Amino acid sequence: MTEQNTALWLRKRGAPFEVGPAPYTPPAANEVVVRARAIAVNPIDGIPGFLYRVVVPWLTFPAVVGSDVAGEVVEVGPGVTRLRPGDRVLGHAVGMEKSRNRAAEGAFQHYVVLMQHMVSPIPGSMSFEQAAVLPLTLSTAATGMFQQDHLGLAMPGPDPADRPETVLVWGGSTSVGSNAIQLARNAGYRVVATASPRNFDYLRSLGAAEVVDRRSRDAVREIVDRIGDSPLAGTLAIGSGSLVPAVAIASRTNGGKRVASAQPESVTRLRGPRARRRGVRVSGIWGGTLKDNEVGPAIYVDFLPAALASGAYRSAPEATVVGTGLARIPDALRRLRDGVSARKLVVTV
Repeated sequence: MTEQNTALWLRKRGAPFEVGPAPYTPPAANEVVVRARAIAVNPIDGIPGFLYRVVVPWLTFPAVVGSDVAGEVVEVGPGVTRLRPGDRVLGHAVGMEKSRNRAAEGAFQHYVVLMQHMVSPIPGSMSFEQAAVLPLTLSTAATGMFQQDHLGLAMPGPDPADRPETVLVWGGSTSVGSNAIQLARNAGYRVVATASPRNFDYLRSLGAAEVVDRRSRDAVREIVDRIGDSPLAGTLAIGSGSLVPAVAIASRTNGGKRVASAQPESVTRLRGPRARRRGVRVSGIWGGTLKDNEVGPAIYVDFLPAALASGAYRSAPEATVVGTGLARIPDALRRLRDGVSARKLVVTV
């Protein structure tokens, strides 16, 4: 197959994004090519150039970045039997990962190469725009919750039996938090979460049993009270300032003393020794690691397709479309830096 491809290039660290021609890369074994129809943006996509040396020092330039894509399968590689050309899908593009590190696998282009076990079919009733909000934040939540080096919780599945343990999600209205709440509920756990009061109903609609104002001066005590006698299975700390109260709560409750942190690595590393002195283990989440272990296929192959089709899992938060065409992605990143709540910014292509 020969297709004309176009990408949003990052020619070098610190350079502005630039739309230009890109090669069409056919899929290798266990890969598929997807024609992107909608792309969502994440904070890592628009970090300043100097931070690329810190966050992704291995990244080869010129680069095509981006993780969240939804569209149609156009070609499948050897060994792919679960997906066919024409399938409507969402996928986590992993071109920025150290072990992949190639422009062909970045989301910011028309034809994206994806690992087949990081792709999920979507229902016909779901728009590409809404599907695109899921991949990276779903992967980040799943990595923190289910990988054995993080919380090591039981996997989600259909009709889960209620478990006696509680999962705490500090930062429930974030994109990662919206997925963490749903994943925990689909694994049978009770969920206590934090958010601003305007998002309480939203979190309850996702399955949170209790929601506490994260800005309350008594938030730690309130959450400990809401957890009550239920053992704490684990805590996900998401967003600025989440790690200190998360560790405090874990140290004061029964059950799991693990906190999986979606904070920058430097913050997690700084707080880790202090947490250990309180009997709490803190681990830092990198949302792409599940591609290399059992969690990736457990989520994208075994769980998500059926859960989306049945309505047991919701594509959340809501998509806000900010434009059409790859050239609008930098505008979306600028809006993202200004801050968004309980929604995700999407560009159609």
